[in-house]
Amino acid sequence: MKRKSVRWIVVVALAALGVAGEIRAQGIAIPGAGPVNRSMASAGVAAPLDVAGALHWNPASISGLDSSEFLIGAEFLYLSTHIGSAVDVAPGVSLAGETRSDSGVSALPTVAVAFRNEDSPWTFGVGLFSIGGFGINLPASPSTPPLNPVLTPGLGVGPAYTKLAVLQLAPTAALQVTERLSIGLAPTIAIADAALDPNILAAPNSDGSYPSATHTRTNWGLGFQVGVYYELDNGWHLGASYKSPQWFEDFAYYSVDALGNPRTDYLKVDYPAIVSLGAAYSGLPRTVWAIDARYVDYAGAQLFGEAAGFNENFAVTGLGWRSVFAVATGVQYQLTDALALRCGYMFTENPIPDDATFYNIGSIAIYKHMLSVGATWQISSRTSLTMAYVKALENSISGAWESPLFDGPVPGTSVTARQAVDCLVTGLQVKF
Repeated sequence: MKRKSVRWIVVVALAALGVAGEIRAQGIAIPGAGPVNRSMASAGVAAPLDVAGALHWNPASISGLDSSEFLIGAEFLYLSTHIGSAVDVAPGVSLAGETRSDSGVSALPTVAVAFRNEDSPWTFGVGLFSIGGFGINLPASPSTPPLNPVLTPGLGVGPAYTKLAVLQLAPTAALQVTERLSIGLAPTIAIADAALDPNILAAPNSDGSYPSATHTRTNWGLGFQVGVYYELDNGWHLGASYKSPQWFEDFAYYSVDALGNPRTDYLKVDYPAIVSLGAAYSGLPRTVWAIDARYVDYAGAQLFGEAAGFNENFAVTGLGWRSVFAVATGVQYQLTDALALRCGYMFTENPIPDDATFYNIGSIAIYKHMLSVGATWQISSRTSLTMAYVKALENSISGAWESPLFDGPVPGTSVTARQAVDCLVTGLQVKF
């Protein structure tokens, strides 16, 4: 393989790394909202233990809250992301290495409130949630071993940077149709702030370099969610909800071409639809058990579900994701009148097939197993403080490099992304 060809392929690999990281974090919902729901591993479609989890997963379930409630909280998210790559540059000669992202700690806000009137069948609420957010900051590898061919100056093109924050506002109304049955509806309004460099979803400049995508504005998206919540007389609670796709306006990025002339690139992407079913049981003393099953339709979302590959302009056409199922379960035990303890576990399928690894090596969404613990301390009759810790166990994806210069995988190459996630979640809850 000629050095020029190797360098061109590495440019494509690095650009794909930056774009995949930016898009995937937007496409994957943070699996839960608020410290109570997160400490239950995000199980909450039929278990309205707090206002944030109820508003986020099932708009109908806010009818099951004990009283009106306000919650403000934050999630501190730390991603340990490593990118490795290797390429055979000559018989018996291989360049290989690994680089770690310096992403730091992200702070994701949660604000939720619900108003209940015992004399009315209606319950109203509004939630502001972080549904996606991250930063990937990959430094260039040194020019001496160990090498990461994707990020090594001279062979590759140096560092990669992405940043994303997505917030969603959900004004909600729930109607208690009967003593046991409630229905709910919430239009959803999302705002996204995203930047990445380089941008492989755009055609390269005449010199073969890809433009940056850092000069942009806040972008808006719309959708809705509906839900149903049913309480049986034997301690069982049932729930179901549907989150529509979040349809975003086109993302526009301003940059320059190889000659310094202005150019504008556009990105089309949808947040995927999510279907959730849940059950909860509160028939045991001081105990609530909940379980949720979810289907996330990545395959039906624009960009995510489109086949991974290059078009005639050498731009990536899609990320090649498949839809996935996830199961979450959690238990709450009221240890004393002032202290509640929780733990949970979630399993989710990986949406990225191995042969699409190259197009998604910047992704932060490759975890499969998540564990959670948490506790709520009732400070006063109306005020509580909740803390939770969430750990996503390390997982990795790996595949060959791809290039429009080759018909299929590039021989003698590999790229790997591995990641673990740690979250500390806290919140103050006030009932009124």
